[in-house]
Amino acid sequence: MTDGVSQSSTSQNICVYCGSSSGNGPEFAAEAIALGRALATQNLGLVYGGGRVGLMGLVADAVLDHDGLVHGIIPEHLVRAETAHQGLTTLEMVATMHERKARMEELSVGFIVLPGGFGTFDEVFEILTWNQLGLISKPVVFLDSTGYYAPLFDAFDHMIAAGFVKENYRALLNRATTVDEAVRIASSPAPTVEGKLIELDITSKKTITS
Repeated sequence: MTDGVSQSSTSQNICVYCGSSSGNGPEFAAEAIALGRALATQNLGLVYGGGRVGLMGLVADAVLDHDGLVHGIIPEHLVRAETAHQGLTTLEMVATMHERKARMEELSVGFIVLPGGFGTFDEVFEILTWNQLGLISKPVVFLDSTGYYAPLFDAFDHMIAAGFVKENYRALLNRATTVDEAVRIASSPAPTVEGKLIELDITSKKTITS
């Protein structure tokens, strides 16, 4: 464990969101390991939640096994629960889950989403919202060679069709079926989408009179 200062440049870091479980099929683990290997071989650092279990541990170990850099960020209560990965390049402890998410965003230029549960959904939906609001402009891609996220993308289509998400925000919803495609999207510039805050800023709609 280091003092929390990343040993890799921010411009080289990709954040990966994924489950602290491994799922019920070997395909989920295989996808995580392949992603970790690809990040390391393409000289991209991994930023993730700092856990040693589930897909989190697998992707981190795969990066480390191929001489890559891993920066884990974990709240103190999870360290006390002994779920922290102690073999990382950098293990940074923070006070809260909120601080963890903000720090992961700060260190990363893009985001790849592997299968996961409530925590994974919480993380990626917050980043999608920040992109939608125009607070950040960073690419998000769901790596989905297993088809796990097919129902979620059906739900995205439903949200758009029902008028709760505007069609232009579909550009934020990337889905890749190969590791190489996911890494390419996450390490490339984000699509240009007008932030929702511009639409909501009433000052921009006021008529200026003399």
